[in-house]
Amino acid sequence: MYLSSPLLTLNVHQVLRAALGAGASMLECSMDLDRSRTTVGIGPGGWTLNDKSFPWLDGCKDRTIYYWTGETFRPAARYAGSLIKLVPTQWGAPTFEIDGIKMLPTAHVSPYNDAERKVGLIEPRGKVILDTCGGLGYFAAWCLAGNSSQVISYEKSEDVIWLRGINPWSPVPNPGLTLNLGDISKRVAELQSDSVDAVLHDPPRFGIAGELYSQVFYDQLARVLRRRGRLFHYTGTPNKLTSGRDVPNEVLKRLRRAGFAGELNGDGVLAQKK
Repeated sequence: MYLSSPLLTLNVHQVLRAALGAGASMLECSMDLDRSRTTVGIGPGGWTLNDKSFPWLDGCKDRTIYYWTGETFRPAARYAGSLIKLVPTQWGAPTFEIDGIKMLPTAHVSPYNDAERKVGLIEPRGKVILDTCGGLGYFAAWCLAGNSSQVISYEKSEDVIWLRGINPWSPVPNPGLTLNLGDISKRVAELQSDSVDAVLHDPPRFGIAGELYSQVFYDQLARVLRRRGRLFHYTGTPNKLTSGRDVPNEVLKRLRRAGFAGELNGDGVLAQKK
């Protein structure tokens, strides 16, 4: 699927150009952000993949992923009030940014492997899981890999869903995954009480989406979650000295008021409905 629609980064483009300069006519490399490797034909006029020809880029920027439109390469980014952009990482699996704000941790770990650890905390096997802020779908991918019964995912941005269609690390359409376009802060009220076994909550930072940290929202999560169901809530680790707030402990207090027992865990809160 992805090899027929190659993705280019500055690093890959430089590797291809270096091979051309060294006189190579073939090169094995990755054209899908390190998901796999394939053989590319190289020539002065461009390069070939699976018998399809592609031109050299006139310019290739750092921190940008280029996708093939069918006619040309364009950055995997959209602007509709906010700039939403797929961004390469040293780990292969990309992150994404909204107006320059990184949405997934990448400094010390792959965002894909980071999602694996967090999904493991809610023990997905056989469970119906609410994925509140779907993003690139890394939580959903690991839930499916962990044999969850069903993943119900919400993402309010059409542009982020569009990025998922480009990203080879995002889960492909699957009977076990329902991806809904919608704002979970509003749509959660439509969900039936006691209808899910676990919740994964990875909201944008508090200053961007304060409604997803509210007591009202946590009360709704407690309502839809079955008794003894687990919740992992990513909070990040904002600097208390500069922000003046202790967001993780504020979250923990609100979750306890909503009927959860919980504790800080890494860059978030792990809780269980009483």
